[in-house]
Amino acid sequence: MKIVVTRVIPERGLDMLREAFGAEAVTVTQQDGPIPRAALLEEVRGADALLPMLTDRIDGAVLDAAGPGLRIVANNAVGFDNIDLAAARERGVAVSNTPGVLTETTADLAWTLLMAAARRVGEGERFLRAGQWTCWSPMQLLGLDIHGATLGIFGMGRIGQAVARRAAGFSMRVLYTDANRLPEDAENALGAVFTDKATLLREADFLTAHCPLTPETRHAFSDAEFAAMKKTAVFVNTSRGPVVDEAALARALRAGEIFAAGIDVFEEEPRVHPDLMDCENAVLIPHLGSASVETRSRMAALAAGNIIAVLRGGEPPNRVA
Repeated sequence: MKIVVTRVIPERGLDMLREAFGAEAVTVTQQDGPIPRAALLEEVRGADALLPMLTDRIDGAVLDAAGPGLRIVANNAVGFDNIDLAAARERGVAVSNTPGVLTETTADLAWTLLMAAARRVGEGERFLRAGQWTCWSPMQLLGLDIHGATLGIFGMGRIGQAVARRAAGFSMRVLYTDANRLPEDAENALGAVFTDKATLLREADFLTAHCPLTPETRHAFSDAEFAAMKKTAVFVNTSRGPVVDEAALARALRAGEIFAAGIDVFEEEPRVHPDLMDCENAVLIPHLGSASVETRSRMAALAAGNIIAVLRGGEPPNRVA
């Protein structure tokens, strides 16, 4: 048995695999950062299972390099746009992800960005650390109130709903748009009103993206969208980087078309568009959505559980293909 894990992950997941199949069956690549393509193609040879990260492109070439014994690709993420699902189906390889376990943690992070951007926390910290703060001033670094404002949610899946639940604590009006409308009882429980994208852009004081990356959502937010938003609006993205046209976002921030932004994911990670890096009114963080000790451990355990199920002849609990 050979199980290839493309990055060091929390021990909970590794321990599950070692207990199930023996320590010698588990290969963990030790490089600093994503595994280089050539090394990936070499490491996967003869693998029965592959546990990659979202940064690893798993396509037909990788699947073929592994050989006919490969039975599952257990992505260590809820997203799976890094995997060629059609190629996996053609070769009879199962694909799984890690949904649910990171919902609440990512929703927490979205709110962290929303609040930090609204209250100019990033600017304030840089101002203080640079030794520029000499006294309290009634006009210094004025931000926006969150309580009583309108929250717009673009994509009302698990994470979008978790974000909406938190809005009740701020007495916010909640609008959302999604390809699929929620049942009426779910809308009532969340206090959320379904609307179209144009209305969401026009009325939201805070707009947060929680959609999957698909051909339809790629650059769902570009020049036209930012121009349609309030000049006092705050935009947050914790979904997928390519959902946002980073150059357009930078233009909107610089021109004052929107007030601020909080961004956790980027189009070409780890590269961030240089114009966005220069925007003082953008809070930029390095893909920390699920980055808590407990959540990352649970993700590793879920990915390991998917592998164990398949290699023991069963069905992965979180199969996506």
